[in-house]
Amino acid sequence: MSIVFANGRSAPNYRDCLREPLYKYDFPNRCDGRELLASVKDESVPCVFFDPQYRGVLDKLCYGNEGESRGIRRSLLPQMDEATIKEFIGEIARVLIPTGHLFLWVDKFHLCEGVSGWMPENLRIVDMIVWDKQKMGMGYRTRRQCEYLLVVQKKPLRAKGVWAMHNIPDVWAEKPANEHAHAKPVRLQARLIEAVTNPGDVVVDPAAGSYSVWKAARLVGRRFLGGDILLQPQI
Repeated sequence: MSIVFANGRSAPNYRDCLREPLYKYDFPNRCDGRELLASVKDESVPCVFFDPQYRGVLDKLCYGNEGESRGIRRSLLPQMDEATIKEFIGEIARVLIPTGHLFLWVDKFHLCEGVSGWMPENLRIVDMIVWDKQKMGMGYRTRRQCEYLLVVQKKPLRAKGVWAMHNIPDVWAEKPANEHAHAKPVRLQARLIEAVTNPGDVVVDPAAGSYSVWKAARLVGRRFLGGDILLQPQI
């Protein structure tokens, strides 16, 4: 009988990914994420998180009072257009190791309309997790309570010896870590980091926002490399 699930990972360690020490590990670097990615060596990172600051939901719903009585914190953040998102993902594909993973946050409009146009040929969506935020948001019809995390793998596509944890549900309930407009679930991200990296490996987040990925990486003993164009409070 063939073995479907393997216990643990058979991948080597990836503990240093920078070409030159232009940025710091385990530090909130203030930078353009594309410049940070450009400083990373080819095929040197097993895991990247990316939460594009796009306006998918806000533009679709077209609320006239955005920035006044609703969506104030989100409306103040610099937004990424489609070309910028594709540029980020192209660089992420370069720095990921073969079989490495990108965890890509999307809203329901991008989920329905598709994101295949963002993906280079060597990246494939292999799974998805629904994050139940346990709090209702805005909506003309249904009220938003979930976000969606696409699990993307760089070819060759393989789970055995690469994905070490097999008890992560595809619907995850967890309140946001803080009040940042792009706050994400720390415990979920920590479990995913454990699944696809070894202790001491580097996890990259080029658009760190609330730095929830850094918090998650610290929980499970991984190094963090990330930054944001906005100055963030002390983590």
